[in-house]
Amino acid sequence: MRATIIHGAGDIRVENVPDPQLREPTDALVRVVQACICGSDLWPYRSMPPSEAGERIGHEFLGIVEELGSDVSGLHRGDLVVAPFVWSDNTCDFCSEGLQTSCRHGGLWARDGIDGGQGEAVRVPQAQGTLVKLPVTEDAALLPSLLTLSDVFPTGYHCAHTAKVNPRTTVTVIGDGAVGLSAVLAAKRLGAERIILMGHHKDRTDLGIEFGATDVIAERGEESVEKVRNLTGGDGTHRVLECVGLKEAIETAFAVVRDGGTVSRVGAPQYDEVPMDFGVFMRNVTLTGGVAPARAYIDELLPDILDGTIQPGRVFDRTVSLDDVADGYRAMADREALKVVVRP
Repeated sequence: MRATIIHGAGDIRVENVPDPQLREPTDALVRVVQACICGSDLWPYRSMPPSEAGERIGHEFLGIVEELGSDVSGLHRGDLVVAPFVWSDNTCDFCSEGLQTSCRHGGLWARDGIDGGQGEAVRVPQAQGTLVKLPVTEDAALLPSLLTLSDVFPTGYHCAHTAKVNPRTTVTVIGDGAVGLSAVLAAKRLGAERIILMGHHKDRTDLGIEFGATDVIAERGEESVEKVRNLTGGDGTHRVLECVGLKEAIETAFAVVRDGGTVSRVGAPQYDEVPMDFGVFMRNVTLTGGVAPARAYIDELLPDILDGTIQPGRVFDRTVSLDDVADGYRAMADREALKVVVRP
């Protein structure tokens, strides 16, 4: 079969790889219907050292179950399923606590011999715990929004949820990428009436307004901090959702959060130390967030997608074939596309 292989910074190729096969009775084989490129995929795309062998990549996909191991129940051949970006048994103590990203028997796609999502098919370990059956067909118009359940929308929701966004809180969202816009949508869903979106791409912030943002700040640095303060009577917002992952973003988050407030970060951190100095300590600011246990949120979020209450799939603004996946990476890296769907 064909799959996406990254060979280094800027070097994305589609190559033939061995067809996936059932190895364990808990496995399933899934034919990929839609995959997508994640913002976190851009980090190796920008910085990975050259590799002759290359590595599989991709962790967001929907597909059709083709084969099932003997120990898998609750799924059938022909089912349309979504796979969270971390596979898990969904039964261990961590999973029972809603932390499937720490599953004792789980792992990451495209690691340790596990298939990546950007290919024609995937062997899914721990299939019964990982895959969620979707009550639609593979040609349904809802597929883009359902695809967001694999990662981007639960990640934005995790950011708002761990920050304890509610109708009594004001919110600042840092970042107008797909995760930031998902965080806006999540904050609105949780009842926030004032949502300040910090971003400088007008087409994206316009979508953010449609998702529920009440204010947009396009400035950067100290000017952006001053504008948030001006909008909030000098105090900042109760909650700040940091969806970028750069040090400048987390510094801005601490600068605009209200005393006694909460900063939640879900942007994959590209820094080693969190700048929580004595001044932040004295303001009683809480830091939370982390990698999102997407599987924990899918059952909660799925009904709102199925009935059209929310449409997170609007973050996708380009679709490419698997053969053209390299151009999809280039478009996202060059900010020509917000988030790209890949069709095998």
